[in-house]
Amino acid sequence: MKFVDEVRIKVKSGDGGDGAVAWRREKFIPRGGPAGGDGGWGGDVILVVDPQLATLLDYRYVREHRAKNGEHGRGSDQNGLSQPALELRLPPGTIVKDAVTGEILADMGPDCPRFVIAKGGHGGLGNMNFATATHQAPRFAKPGKKGVEKELQLELKLLADVGIVGYPNAGKSTLISRISRARPKIADYPFTTLTPNLGVVGWRGKSFVVADVPGLIEGAHAGAGLGHQFLRHLERTKVLVHLVDPVAPGEGRGPRADLDAIDRELKLYSPVLAKKPQVIAVTKMDVPEAKEKLAELRKSFARRKRKPVILAISAVTGEGIDELLDAVAAVLRGEVPGRERLARKKVGKPRSAAAR
Repeated sequence: MKFVDEVRIKVKSGDGGDGAVAWRREKFIPRGGPAGGDGGWGGDVILVVDPQLATLLDYRYVREHRAKNGEHGRGSDQNGLSQPALELRLPPGTIVKDAVTGEILADMGPDCPRFVIAKGGHGGLGNMNFATATHQAPRFAKPGKKGVEKELQLELKLLADVGIVGYPNAGKSTLISRISRARPKIADYPFTTLTPNLGVVGWRGKSFVVADVPGLIEGAHAGAGLGHQFLRHLERTKVLVHLVDPVAPGEGRGPRADLDAIDRELKLYSPVLAKKPQVIAVTKMDVPEAKEKLAELRKSFARRKRKPVILAISAVTGEGIDELLDAVAAVLRGEVPGRERLARKKVGKPRSAAAR
């Protein structure tokens, strides 16, 4: 199924039906009086979250959505039929914006499962409503109100707790397939992943959702590679797992250079995204050359301003995966991985006899 995460659509609620001007015409009732019924209400347009959906593909090719108009009133005091609402189903995490002003109208998710985006028009009153003792034969009725028309921008931002970032072929898809039941495409060439993948990870009695987005390269903000178009799916995450390939080929490539380049791209896209907690995972520890560079990498990363959690893993053999999930779970709980262990070492120094 094609992944579509941004579309522009038009919606219009139904017009209200007009009230009727009619008269009671029955045998032996010479003065029947007004009998025009009210018009029916137009249908609303309602946005509804559907957990079974994961893409906006349904709206890529059908851009206009109109609710039905209410029926007009009729004679014999008959009101027109009001129309049911038109429900548009959206995947969780869809941001609904006014396409003209850019204003955010709704953030569809657990906190907002239904949202009336366009209210249907009221039905007009028939002339039977305007009869009084002094005005017994009103020859007018009210027209129905017009429906609301809007142009909307729909942007899907996946709901995930953890985001996996890194250069192409750093092992992101292999990792998510190892820790969850997600089965993304895995191959030995760059940009194997073309769309985000979601996986649910169960760990030590808890569960969290992991998102794997297509790989970034330096210059993505200017459109290099796949650009920044999928980074919106990481904006809701609480922690980023940054995969670093210690044996990455290519001119100017290196673990520290790759790490700094991706961090620059995150900052250029969103300063908020760049400040999210990171767990750095040095991958491909099943390769002997990668293990040889590990000590050097730890010293290089330790000189950075932000002191990250650095782990060595292999998604192929499973080495370090438990430690990685423990670190991620700790960040999700609001803890700093390793801080308690370091604190115990400092406190563990025995006091002198004089201090006792």
